[in-house]
Amino acid sequence: MKRYTLLLLSVLLVLGLLLSACAKATPTAAPQPEKTEQPQATEAPATEVQPAKEIVFYNWSEYIDPEIYTLFEKETGIKVVEDNFSSNEELLAKLQGGATGYALIVPSDYTVKIMIDQNMLAPLDQDKIPNLKNLAERFRNLYYDPGNKYCIPYQWGTTGIGYLDGQVDKPESWSVLFDPDPNAPYYGRMTMLDDAREAFAAALIYLGYDANTTDEKQLEEAKQALIRAKAALSGYDSDTYEDLLASGENLMAHGWNGDFLQAQEENENIAYTIPKEGGVIWVDNVCIPATVTPEQKLAAEMFLDFILRPDIGAMISEFNYYATPNKAAEANLDADFLNDPAVYPPQKVLDRLQFIKPVGDAEANYQRMWDEVKAAP
Repeated sequence: MKRYTLLLLSVLLVLGLLLSACAKATPTAAPQPEKTEQPQATEAPATEVQPAKEIVFYNWSEYIDPEIYTLFEKETGIKVVEDNFSSNEELLAKLQGGATGYALIVPSDYTVKIMIDQNMLAPLDQDKIPNLKNLAERFRNLYYDPGNKYCIPYQWGTTGIGYLDGQVDKPESWSVLFDPDPNAPYYGRMTMLDDAREAFAAALIYLGYDANTTDEKQLEEAKQALIRAKAALSGYDSDTYEDLLASGENLMAHGWNGDFLQAQEENENIAYTIPKEGGVIWVDNVCIPATVTPEQKLAAEMFLDFILRPDIGAMISEFNYYATPNKAAEANLDADFLNDPAVYPPQKVLDRLQFIKPVGDAEANYQRMWDEVKAAP
């Protein structure tokens, strides 16, 4: 009995050890769920640029009807704030000096070329300016900006002499400035533009030279002519010369045609002429500085398209009395305005006019000599 009991106990012990060994064996790995492909993260769609709610327009003074700003804001919700400059040199120097915040500027032709060459202007998105089609053909490929890639022509005009008819004789020649008569009634009662290139252009044209000469001998002759003129001037003025003429304080002034025509509203005796030697023809342009934000640029292009509308283009010319490059706007202008030779000169006068153009490194000579003129006693 004990023998069988012991045998049974031995068997049970062996079975227990085997079961214990099985229990300690490494368990089979549990089945893992099948991997599923995770969706790739996608970039959020880019937010469409919205136009700025306010932009600054750096413009010549009294060059646009303020009502246009009101109409534009009413239509678009964009406010236009105006700041002013007195010469292309002032505009250029300010932007070259790092001034920012301007969405629109109004440089003249030769200044546009300088700014393009210095990468200072933003290319226009012409798809956002469909009213470009309203420009007259001859304003679409001007020498300084072929194809209007950077600017739209704004207004064009001439530089000559304004005078009070009835108090002085019509000035037939630039000699009234550069060889002044001390006994003439206008002596000491006339101004010249405070603008280096315009002043030198008048002197060079009087002397029979190219308004864009780089010949230092010719420039020296022009400088001496400007110094002679200075004795008969009441000052240099690019901002109020037409007002001084209208009030009778001055009798003659070197200036831009539209300014004199505006002043006729105050004094009907103001007249304008281009001397027999010729004068300057110019085109002012509205451009966008390269420093703008995308929001400012979009708002600026909306404004450009707005002022290219026929009705708005006509409003601009009716306000500032300059000729419009906007062919479609002419249908909204009076025939008397379109036929005024002081606004739209006849071909025989146009043939005597010169554009001021960039002169490269010689710009420094012009400015140096202009400083010498102004410093002369």
